[in-house]
Amino acid sequence: MLDDLDRRLLRLLQADPNRALPDLADAVGLTAPRVTRRLDRLREEGVLLGSYAVIDWRALGYAIAVSLRVTLDKTVPRAFDEFIAAARAVPEVTEIQTFLGRVDVRLSLIARDLPDYQRIYRDQVLTLPHIADIEALMTVASVKADESLPL
Repeated sequence: MLDDLDRRLLRLLQADPNRALPDLADAVGLTAPRVTRRLDRLREEGVLLGSYAVIDWRALGYAIAVSLRVTLDKTVPRAFDEFIAAARAVPEVTEIQTFLGRVDVRLSLIARDLPDYQRIYRDQVLTLPHIADIEALMTVASVKADESLPL
């Protein structure tokens, strides 16, 4: 179970994942070795999964974001597994989520412009196996994209 110090550490890391260990220790009133042990424990317990770089794909020339809602042919054994394996191989697919309900899978993908999206859609998405239905939703604006937890 998390105590108040763990929560404070996690809040500080969410706010600034690159914060230096001595600064982190000062902020919570512990020594650097004690903070290191706490962070190691949080990693071992699977609470702290690591840190990663967030890259602005727009800065790299990708102007289009599309969410594809896919319904699969559930009469085919292993349809989910085969579809997901093939979707993972599409470089422009940035996220794959599975659902219960009418929509089975949601793919997030990026493209440089509309002709690039049309190429990706025709040449890569429509060739994915076991698609029964597909709906495309083009992102107009991202209103909130925050993965911080209320700790």
